[in-house]
Amino acid sequence: MDFIRPSTWDEALAVKAERPDAVPVCGGTDVMVEINFGVRRPPALLDLTALPGLDGWSELPDGRLRVGAGLPYTRLIDELGGRLPGLAQASRTVGSPQIRNRGTVGGNLGSASPAGDAHPPLLAADAVVEVHSAARGVREIPVREFYLGPKRSALAPDELIAAVVVAPATGPQYFSKVGTRNAMVIAVCSFCLALHPDRRTVGTGIGSAAPTPLRAIEAEEFLAAELDWDAAGDAEPPPALAARFGELVSSAASPIDDVRGTAAYRRHALAVLARRTLGWAWKDYRREVRRCA
Repeated sequence: MDFIRPSTWDEALAVKAERPDAVPVCGGTDVMVEINFGVRRPPALLDLTALPGLDGWSELPDGRLRVGAGLPYTRLIDELGGRLPGLAQASRTVGSPQIRNRGTVGGNLGSASPAGDAHPPLLAADAVVEVHSAARGVREIPVREFYLGPKRSALAPDELIAAVVVAPATGPQYFSKVGTRNAMVIAVCSFCLALHPDRRTVGTGIGSAAPTPLRAIEAEEFLAAELDWDAAGDAEPPPALAARFGELVSSAASPIDDVRGTAAYRRHALAVLARRTLGWAWKDYRREVRRCA
């Protein structure tokens, strides 16, 4: 196995063009585990840890946040937690403190595992994945089009993930997941809800309950139409509304039975997570509306 460590981004892209079989490594929290357990043996590793700027973030002229592919979860939580609350909540559930110090959202996207914790909040926030190629330059892929299958993405063989672009939250966002224990666990299923009062829409993201992470489109449209955006209604969402939202989220998934849980359990758990996150988001939004009234 070759180990290649470029010192510039352009050099990394040139290597990836010449060696499309080289697997990028930044935090290494997924790739190195697979190598250590003999799951994969790539011909080459492309180490991106030394590249300047890949671990930073910035605000674009249109107000969106450009989060570098190498920004560790710990810094994302500390520096962007208030502006990207859903993504920060998901980041807090990733592994141990040591893993969060190394792991990155870019690595989560590169792995494209259906169980990746970053995927549901990125879907709920309608994020965009910025990828680069030495031959074709910059390409922006809506995250809803990024996932093609289990551990398969829309990345071309010569492309590298440079950043993810996300609009700061304009309303409550909540992420929740079910696992076989409280920490350092792969999700049995996960869900994220984001309210976007600036455009009166709802975003959702489902993880570990289909071949790819996905949105619950019908549930989003239903909730956006039923929410009282002006007053936020009662202190709790109406039980019938919450129940129907949970049903629509559950029906959007296509889970399987595996060692972590059954398809039936995943569907049930998603309905519960949808109702819970709706309750939390509803309270926050209602409080904000009344404060501004």
